[in-house]
Amino acid sequence: MTAHPSPAAPPAGGSFDRLRPRRSCLAVPGSNPRFLEKAQGLPADQVFLDLEDACAPLAKPEARHTVVKFLNEGDWTGKTRVVRVNDWTTEWTYRDVVTVVEGAGPNLDCVMLPKVQSAEQVVALDLLLTQIEKTMGFEVGRIGIEAQIENARGLNNVNEIAQASPRLETIIFGPADFMASINMKSLVVGEQPPGYPADAYHYILMKILMAARANDLQAIDGPYLQIRNVDGFREVAGRAAALGFDGKWVLHPGQVDAANEVFSPSQEDYDHAELILDAYAYYTSEAGGKKGSAMLGDEMIDEASRKMALVVAGKGRAAGMRRTSTFEIPEA
Repeated sequence: MTAHPSPAAPPAGGSFDRLRPRRSCLAVPGSNPRFLEKAQGLPADQVFLDLEDACAPLAKPEARHTVVKFLNEGDWTGKTRVVRVNDWTTEWTYRDVVTVVEGAGPNLDCVMLPKVQSAEQVVALDLLLTQIEKTMGFEVGRIGIEAQIENARGLNNVNEIAQASPRLETIIFGPADFMASINMKSLVVGEQPPGYPADAYHYILMKILMAARANDLQAIDGPYLQIRNVDGFREVAGRAAALGFDGKWVLHPGQVDAANEVFSPSQEDYDHAELILDAYAYYTSEAGGKKGSAMLGDEMIDEASRKMALVVAGKGRAAGMRRTSTFEIPEA
């Protein structure tokens, strides 16, 4: 049995809320000031400033400083601010983390680590973040980690990865590198490979989702590279949303609204979820007869109904939705 390092201890200052809205996670090249400026005005839940694939090797050192400048001086109101560093197999990772976190730590919410293959890689990032926070006098443990699964080894180890650090917030599927790692017969990232009649990604997505949910993390689907095919994006995003994923990467402004819509409940479902919560609270109360189950119209509701309604209502509230119906206490 392989021994894994123990996860870092929870932060001394208490726990942090790791469940931020992430319906749309906008990728922005860290070396492109024009794109970084434009991203601030888009309605994405999360923006990640990319130092990895979106930056040419020769541009990476300067991009670190560009990212720090835009984190400190930009207006990212209402957005989760993330930087994707390079993976641990490269020579750039530690300097990415040190430069960005020392330079803009108070204005950074998470660090995204790509191509995660083992729990040890997450632990190493956790330890480095902790050292920087202590050295700089930042709040220890506040900055979260997002782990991206991009190859077969990472998927095999995803359960251990999901338990590796209390900083973890999300597990992300990286389809392009993953497809290459398993020799999938396709060049269209996010689409089904020709010749396979079922969903080639179902097992991958479900394994990531189970690891995330077992550890109270969010699960995020990766990009759809045909950026002008919004209908195709909706279809692929709908697959992940139906399984229970919390959001998806967006690579173009035209995908942002689609992602926000797909990963939000419909108005009808949101209203119904809120009605279930109100009705269950009433019927289980003294005034409602202390019932374990009851009827809401033609539907029987119970504790399991309440749990399901909490999920839908929570997503609707996070999306800023407003109710269009109210629960009426039945007449005696």
